Amino acid sequence: MGLVIVTRSLERLGRMTGQLRAQSWTLLTSRIGWKIAAFHILALVVLIAGIFVIAENRRGLVQAKMDSLSAQATLIANVLIETAVETAPEPQLEAEAARTVLQRLSRVYVPEETRALIYNQEAQLVADSRLIAGTVEVEPLPRAGEAGLGQEARSFVQTVWTSFQNLNRSREERAALSRTALDDVRMAIEEGRIVRGVRRAPSGEQVVSVTLPIQPIQAVVGAVTFESYDLDLLVAAERRAILPYIVAATLVMLVSALALTIQVAWPIRRLADNAREVRLAGGRRIPLIRLPERRDEIGDLGRAFADMTTALYDRLDAIERFAADVSHEIKNPLTSIRSAAEVLPKARDELRRDRLIEVIQHDVKRLDRLITDISNASRLDAELARDDLALVDLDQLARDLARTYQSERSNQRGVTVEVTGESRPVLVRAHEGPISRVLFNLVDNAITFSPEGGQVRLTLVPSAHARIQGGRSLARLIVDDDGPGIPPANLDTVFDRFYTQRPEGAAFGNHSGLGLSICKQIVEAHGGRIRAENRPDRDGEVAGARFIVELPRAER
Repeated sequence: MGLVIVTRSLERLGRMTGQLRAQSWTLLTSRIGWKIAAFHILALVVLIAGIFVIAENRRGLVQAKMDSLSAQATLIANVLIETAVETAPEPQLEAEAARTVLQRLSRVYVPEETRALIYNQEAQLVADSRLIAGTVEVEPLPRAGEAGLGQEARSFVQTVWTSFQNLNRSREERAALSRTALDDVRMAIEEGRIVRGVRRAPSGEQVVSVTLPIQPIQAVVGAVTFESYDLDLLVAAERRAILPYIVAATLVMLVSALALTIQVAWPIRRLADNAREVRLAGGRRIPLIRLPERRDEIGDLGRAFADMTTALYDRLDAIERFAADVSHEIKNPLTSIRSAAEVLPKARDELRRDRLIEVIQHDVKRLDRLITDISNASRLDAELARDDLALVDLDQLARDLARTYQSERSNQRGVTVEVTGESRPVLVRAHEGPISRVLFNLVDNAITFSPEGGQVRLTLVPSAHARIQGGRSLARLIVDDDGPGIPPANLDTVFDRFYTQRPEGAAFGNHSGLGLSICKQIVEAHGGRIRAENRPDRDGEVAGARFIVELPRAER
């Protein structure tokens, strides 16, 4: 039991895998899918290209700013070494002299958005260019009631922008953001090297910082820090620079949406409107949209819809013609029965009465046969759609039918039915019942037209001589008789419904005229074809009729 469950589970998994592969392959080969993907990828490429360009520009600007600050810090440090460092008994930085130096140089070498700080050996602040110059920072307060929403919105935008920027930063850059000014000072004093980077100030803004150790010979007596607070201007410049890329990506997306609307939504809307018109037309034919210029799935849908609707129209027309033909064919025996029934009470001699009763009985049988054939013809489509195809051996089927006729029906008129050639399997994938009906109707028709003592021959063409159509090998079955043949004008119409032209001497009313029509319907439903022709003799005269059936051959 457990093995059965596992086996079934594996079978379901295999089917699901196969369906997934089929769907994946459909997506990969979808023209519309590629168009949609191309538009969206193009917009994404434009945006990503803008991000990388801006990131490179930003790195270049920050690097240039750091180089400028390094040059300024080096100048201040050299001046401090010369004028504000005592060498005895130990090298140390004189705080008052350092403040004097910074005060004199800050007017020239410290720009407005830059701040210079001097620290002693213990990392204590000695001089600040803003305090020396008496710089006062003014920041206007928001109006009452406006601080909440606007500030939160700006804070949210700033957070999103900062997170977005962090994606393009290296690990060292992210680590520098978390350092403080004192961390940089201690690192420069302890390690005796320049410390540079972009860090975040307590206020949240980003600061470009360069810290340079003050080192007369070997001992470090302090540090000079230059900080630039105009990085916000750089960020604003970044935003302005990336704006064209955002606009371009937005335009690409809008064009993509418009293109998809034109390429997908509008044709589908046209097809939907066309389908609605078909539904409201009540069977009346209306012009159909085929979209011949489209070579993608939408075009396939339009053409499939038009073909399906045309097939429905043809089917409605066929049903109407069938109903009209049935009405006409049923009226004939009914009219005959009514006439005989009206005359019967007036008949005075027994011979005439018996003749009228015989006419009524004959017409009743004719009507019963007609209704039976009509019923079989109307059920044929459902039978072909419901039953599964199977391998059918035409050779065996023909030989079984020939034996049946030889033992029963054909002996009444001395007509023999035989299969010519050697017995060999001729396989087709078909419905066995309907294909048997084709053979039965063709042989029955041939016997009707054959003279007494005639012969009906069934021939199966060997595979070596089989016709090739559309890359397929066709099995061919030929039914010959010795009758008068078919008038050339009727070689096509013999397959019409209720075609009842019979030879002289044939019993009237024994055939409904649906046999050959049913044969054609069954053969075409199996992807084959049937045709009629006259079989000539050696002198070129008509020696009988020939019906040829061709069906796609099946492999074992």
